[in-house]
Amino acid sequence: MFKNLRHYWRIIYISCVFLKNRKNIATSLEELGPAFIKLGQFLSTRPDLIGQKMAESFDYLRDQLPSFPFKQVQKIILSEFGQEIEALYSEFSEIPVAAASIAQVHKAITTDGHQVAVKVRRPNIDKILLQEIEFFYFIAKILNKLFPKYKRLKLMEVVKTIETSFKFELDLSFEAAAAGELLEKNKLEYICIPKVDWLRTSQKIFTMEWVDAVSIYEKEKLLAMNIDLTKLATNFAVMFFSQSFVNGFFHADLHQGNIMINKEGQIILLDFGIMGRLDDNNRLYVAQILHGFLNRDYDLIAKIHHQAGYVSHEYSAEVFAQSCRAIGEPIMNLAPSQISIAKLLGQLFRVTEDFQMETQPQLLLLQKTMIMVEGIGKILCPEQNLWMLAEGWIKNWAKDNVSVEAKAAKLVKKMVKQFLAKFKEEL
Repeated sequence: MFKNLRHYWRIIYISCVFLKNRKNIATSLEELGPAFIKLGQFLSTRPDLIGQKMAESFDYLRDQLPSFPFKQVQKIILSEFGQEIEALYSEFSEIPVAAASIAQVHKAITTDGHQVAVKVRRPNIDKILLQEIEFFYFIAKILNKLFPKYKRLKLMEVVKTIETSFKFELDLSFEAAAAGELLEKNKLEYICIPKVDWLRTSQKIFTMEWVDAVSIYEKEKLLAMNIDLTKLATNFAVMFFSQSFVNGFFHADLHQGNIMINKEGQIILLDFGIMGRLDDNNRLYVAQILHGFLNRDYDLIAKIHHQAGYVSHEYSAEVFAQSCRAIGEPIMNLAPSQISIAKLLGQLFRVTEDFQMETQPQLLLLQKTMIMVEGIGKILCPEQNLWMLAEGWIKNWAKDNVSVEAKAAKLVKKMVKQFLAKFKEEL
């Protein structure tokens, strides 16, 4: 009873904040603190819940808070490693180079002489975020009761996803593991993932290799460094496509502070708190859907949606194909530099609502990341289409994975594997 009363008072307070900033919801979220900033960032990936316009307005939420005192940093390091800060780092900047809602980052030198970035989690931030999660569950239950039509959006599952995301972000060793996995899977020489210092990493501390570089958004500085922007844009598109469709594990928070370029022109990725995953089936389905749009094969797109279970078989494939044509033709008839694959996917996901397609969060995160990638491409090469720059690489991948020959080869491989397994059982 007391908990619910607290939630009702919270609703009143939040309502006052939104009324004060009624012209800018993002400002309200910033004022309400870390949990609401993270909520806004999450909702920016879910235009199906809040609409495209509002989702785009949340793109620019500032994840910045005042830093906490260096004495607390020392205490946290001592409690995590059982050693004073001097035993682990010969130098450690007292003033952080960045301070966000979950943690702040300091520049340091380890006792064995390596320059590193040290991410330190904010004191008590775990309690603050998890208390707010209780409130989010409370609101989701109320909305489900008041608006039954929202059940399709699975609000309780959405909050569960946010809760899981919070828990992962709070555990810095989990973020370090994501960095390690991305490094292990990276096969592109022009992509740099800083190495994790596991000896100085824990749930509250993440130590990784320091890199000297500039943001990919700082075009003038890149030109002064003699960086070929067209080549950089091509490499960036291939990087995203490789992570998403080859590895099925992609960086899903590609804002200006997380993508750096060094003097050699390498792309350096930072901050691995938000990552996306696509299983083998989803990777192949999305690739085939894009392949279908690019070839204006709308019957294929409808067929793939049915095969993937995205759209129920109770709906006519022909009618769904017609809807896909209505999406694809206006976009595919644009000048090449204006074609947006992310916009195309976004419109497709909105249309699928009419066919009772259940929300696919992993695909929405993919589409959201595509928007970020295309935005960076526009900054680097305004007159070029990012995907066409990487067309050669993408075509080779499609030939090996999406073509009829590739599917046949995979089917044969699968049949041989099943035959050998059965043969082994009989032996």
